[in-house]
Amino acid sequence: MPSNDARNLLQIAVPTAAAGAIVVAVSAAVAGGKGALGAAIGTLLAILFMGIGLYVLQWTAKTLPQLFQAMGLMLYVAQLLLLLIFVALFKDTSLFNAKAFAISLVVATVVWMAAQARAHMKAKIFYIDPDSAKSEKTEKTGPSS
Repeated sequence: MPSNDARNLLQIAVPTAAAGAIVVAVSAAVAGGKGALGAAIGTLLAILFMGIGLYVLQWTAKTLPQLFQAMGLMLYVAQLLLLLIFVALFKDTSLFNAKAFAISLVVATVVWMAAQARAHMKAKIFYIDPDSAKSEKTEKTGPSS
């Protein structure tokens, strides 16, 4: 992973993990050990799904830039459907607190998306190639007198 991608991932994953830790602590206080476990699983699942999605989008942008927007839309829909399936499968579980799991999943997903938007807005992305202007000779255009 190039350093810019790693820096971008760091700016996104750290706030998400911090928000997840807060939700785990609150869930532990409110619902005990099962609440903390549910919140931890929800946070880890959100980070895992969103991290894989970020990697796939970066790969698509580099290899198939013409499909980037369509892949982004498809990827977010697929992530939401997978999360919905996971929630539906474990809604009646006794392994962990389902409400703490769902709350942490939503909080981690929202924080991830907000941090991703912030990281994108703060990124210094060149819209032109600064090296191409230096390599070309300046040519006079128009009539010369």
